[in-house]
Amino acid sequence: MKIKTKLNLGVGLLFILIIILSLVSAYYIFSIKKDTQNILKANYVTLEYSRNMLISLDKMEVDENKSIALFETNLKKQLANITEVGEDKVTYNLQRNFKLLVKDKTSDSIKSQIRNDIFEIMKLNMNAIKVKSDIAKSTAEEANLWIAIVGTLCFLIAFNLLVNLPNNIANPIKELTASIKEIANRNYKERVHFQNHNEYGDLAKSFNTMAEKLEEYSNSSLHKLSFEKKRLETLINNMHDPIIGLDNQGSILFVNDEALTIIGLKKDEVIGQMIATLALKNDLLKSLIINELESPKAHPMKIFADGKESYFEKEIVTITITPTGEEQTIDIGNVIILRNITLFKELDFAKTNFIATVSHELKTPISSIKMSLQLLEQSKTLNDDQKQLIESIKDDSQRLLKITGELLELSQLETGNIQLNIEKSNPYDIVKYATEAVKIQADQKQIELVIDAEDNLPDVKADSEKTSWVLINFLTNAIRYSSEDSTIVIRLKTETNQIVFQVVDKGKGIDSRYKSKVFDKYFQIPGSHKSGTGLGLAISKEFIEAQNGTIGVESELGLGSTFYFKLNV
Repeated sequence: MKIKTKLNLGVGLLFILIIILSLVSAYYIFSIKKDTQNILKANYVTLEYSRNMLISLDKMEVDENKSIALFETNLKKQLANITEVGEDKVTYNLQRNFKLLVKDKTSDSIKSQIRNDIFEIMKLNMNAIKVKSDIAKSTAEEANLWIAIVGTLCFLIAFNLLVNLPNNIANPIKELTASIKEIANRNYKERVHFQNHNEYGDLAKSFNTMAEKLEEYSNSSLHKLSFEKKRLETLINNMHDPIIGLDNQGSILFVNDEALTIIGLKKDEVIGQMIATLALKNDLLKSLIINELESPKAHPMKIFADGKESYFEKEIVTITITPTGEEQTIDIGNVIILRNITLFKELDFAKTNFIATVSHELKTPISSIKMSLQLLEQSKTLNDDQKQLIESIKDDSQRLLKITGELLELSQLETGNIQLNIEKSNPYDIVKYATEAVKIQADQKQIELVIDAEDNLPDVKADSEKTSWVLINFLTNAIRYSSEDSTIVIRLKTETNQIVFQVVDKGKGIDSRYKSKVFDKYFQIPGSHKSGTGLGLAISKEFIEAQNGTIGVESELGLGSTFYFKLNV
């Protein structure tokens, strides 16, 4: 029997077993998907309607008509989505109470009954979710059992095939491999001897012929030179970074496969050609040689090749030699290296996406916590310890909300999704808005905010919202690190067609070692209070530079700090 026939039979059986395993897995995955979709459709949407009704009920005192309309919309959706036993009775009772509330909007007892009805609906659906989750869990356990059984059966059959494959397939391959290794080690006297009259016999004959020719060639004087050249070419070609070698006239001497892939040319179209000539018809080569003398290390380049986007950093290495008997070195060419940094870019994007997702998901529950605290604060039955605990939770919630906000701002900056509304803005209004925003914080420490502004300052070209955010961040930091009963000065002045915003405090100042790092992401000065994320100043820097402005700090240890930014008029 031919080797091909034997292999086809073995591989075919394995293929059938894999199909069986795939079908079993697909069946149970579909079952689990069906169970989870049932939870989402029947119960999760009801929880969402209930949450919306609670929110609208809480906001009824602020915007009565809008809240009633929102409540009624979600109530209609809930009436159309009654799926659990007992849910209809509670829902219709909720409908009746809502009608009573529409007639008497100030009745706290009706509102309380409505909340109880909503909580009862949520409880019914949460219990239903638990039951259905148990069903899905049971399905998953059954799937694991059957997949394990079928997988074990597949493994046993495959293992049996592997062990019992005819030796006349494995042994000749092993013998041929050993002979090839001997040839690779330049033992060209090696031969193989297969007695079978099949594919291996033909292979042995061809292999022995090749070995004879290699033995003859290795005995020639040209072999050493060719071998060294081949070794160098192999080394360059096996590098994962694109490489292009040029002589001192700009002619291409060598190019590896990675470089050919990204420039989209064949090797015989490149070798020996002037790179300047090829650059006329190839935009990538043109970008590689532009300003190479002034900027040997270019900025990261985004290149679409081999069906995907990749990022590279360009580096140009000048090759020099010292001729025999001379002391002066001469340039003999250049090597262009494109270092592939795609993986690092992808990791950076994944990190940014992760931060944005987590921050967004945390913002909603934190806001719900704050809303619940507001309801608790309205209670008249709290003692002093309970009030202090609520105030502590409120402060922590506000801090977490600030952190998630900064992380979202950072992710928008890194992905380029930040939107700026650049327009003529009044610098006095920006300062006024920022000082009012931090006035309560300053009053808590008896800190006086002094505005020192020149008269008749022109408008600045800025996004007033983002600029105010930066100034508020400066002031918040200044208040945090200033002592009580101190003064913080906010200065406004003009300087060579720019408006300068300064925040001057008399805090402990910044050590000269850390001044160059305060605008870096996540950096916090050693020994300072770790109350934030270290992102505020980094985001401020991005905001100001996005508006073509400059930002900086002047500080001496023990003498306070002056944070400033400048915007064009």
